[in-house]
Amino acid sequence: VQLQASGGGLVQAGGSLRLSCVASERTFGIYAVRWFRQAPGKEREFVAGISKSGRKIAYTDSVKGRFTISGHNDKNAAFLQMNSLQPEDTAAYYCNLDPIARWDTVSSRTSERDYWGQGTEVTVSS
Repeated sequence: VQLQASGGGLVQAGGSLRLSCVASERTFGIYAVRWFRQAPGKEREFVAGISKSGRKIAYTDSVKGRFTISGHNDKNAAFLQMNSLQPEDTAAYYCNLDPIARWDTVSSRTSERDYWGQGTEVTVSS
């Protein structure tokens, strides 16, 4: 599976960005779709995810109420709407497909079976 991420950029604190991730094949019902990020000098962290069923959504605590993950099943695309961005949100953001997740589960753990898109850079200035 090929993943193409886009939508990153430079924004002032308080601004918004919408990240997109388009897959080369169907993802609904096959993969949990997730976003991770990695800031300079820090480890990669889970940001948000949707379960295979589409019914379960999870966010890391620091983005709850500001970020919204969604998916367009017929377009094999997923989106991350990021509002009220803060400098600490600055990172490379990666979309991810998790093939081993349970039907109604979103995990923050990764495995060798995951698929990854290329990162899209988000920079938030203060």
